[in-house]
Amino acid sequence: MRGITIAGMILVNDPGSWTYVYPPLRHEVWHGLTPTDLVFPFFMVIMGISTFISLRKFNFQPTGSAIWKIIKRMVLIFVIGMALGWFGQLTRGLANGETIGTAATHFDTLRILGVLQRLALAYGFAALIAVLVTHKYIVWIIVSLLVGYFLILVFGNGFEISEQNILSVVDRAILGRNHVYQDTTPEGQKIAFEILGLLSTLPAIAQVLIGFLFGKLIVETKDNHSKVEKLLIWGTILAFAGLLLQYGCPINKKLWSSTYVLVSTGFAIQFLALLIWIIDINKKQKWSRFFHAFGVNPLIVYVFAGVLANLFGNIRIPYSDGSISIKGYIYSVLIQPWAGNYFGSLLYALVFVTICWAFGYILYKKNIYIKL
Repeated sequence: MRGITIAGMILVNDPGSWTYVYPPLRHEVWHGLTPTDLVFPFFMVIMGISTFISLRKFNFQPTGSAIWKIIKRMVLIFVIGMALGWFGQLTRGLANGETIGTAATHFDTLRILGVLQRLALAYGFAALIAVLVTHKYIVWIIVSLLVGYFLILVFGNGFEISEQNILSVVDRAILGRNHVYQDTTPEGQKIAFEILGLLSTLPAIAQVLIGFLFGKLIVETKDNHSKVEKLLIWGTILAFAGLLLQYGCPINKKLWSSTYVLVSTGFAIQFLALLIWIIDINKKQKWSRFFHAFGVNPLIVYVFAGVLANLFGNIRIPYSDGSISIKGYIYSVLIQPWAGNYFGSLLYALVFVTICWAFGYILYKKNIYIKL
């Protein structure tokens, strides 16, 4: 499942053209949910499950080695995320004719938060809670985070996509306007609104903690049939609760709303149950091996995809009477003329995923597992 989510994240992040993307492969502009909006939270749930498994060797005790491992991993993932953002600025600057010294020093506009940074913070705080708090209280921490975050949105203009939203106010106050994501409203207006901001990390922590509790359920339930039954029941309860509560708290990925956590976690757990039923119970395993290359080295493959996307988008090669980016050449020259706009854009994304798979497969076959 981790491999499937990483492949999905790369697929939706790298179309041939952002103008031509099939609706299911787009993020919802504001309230609502598309299949693409499920990919990131699926990974968060799996990260929570993996956190339970990895912390078992410390017996969930706040030993020095356990705390050090958690903090080190959180900091490293956060720094790698920022480095990936910096590399994007560097390549864009060089493509625009800047000197390497100028392109490498745009620190005044470097985005501080992002996908890896959210993963780092959500993992770090959830893992610390897991070793510092008695596990029977984790449910109440989850409830407090989700309810508390909902109240922050209600009383902080949180369901409006504007710079008056409490989430935007906090991020601009702490991080600075030039260091947050520049989002676009449904009306096409550009605003400083960090879609992976500080306050919206609170429900993300809750989501990892829910995954942690499901990790406990999976490990402690030995029979696969019983495991699938429990996962399907709890997954359905969470998804159904989120769908019902959306009438008071809209499902919204950019806000990472509490109902978004419930629905996406419920679907993730149902999907995991389906995979256990297919792979472990019915022994249909061959189809899944493609995703092993993504799943055993998720971080390095995701970073490789980010680096490659920046290189493909900004390295220009001679073409006709001028030049064209590598991405532009592959999509506009090699694929789009015969595949069309939308299918060609999807086909480019699939080619890109395949290249990333090949990189992961080489590591997998050489038994190279890069862990932090």
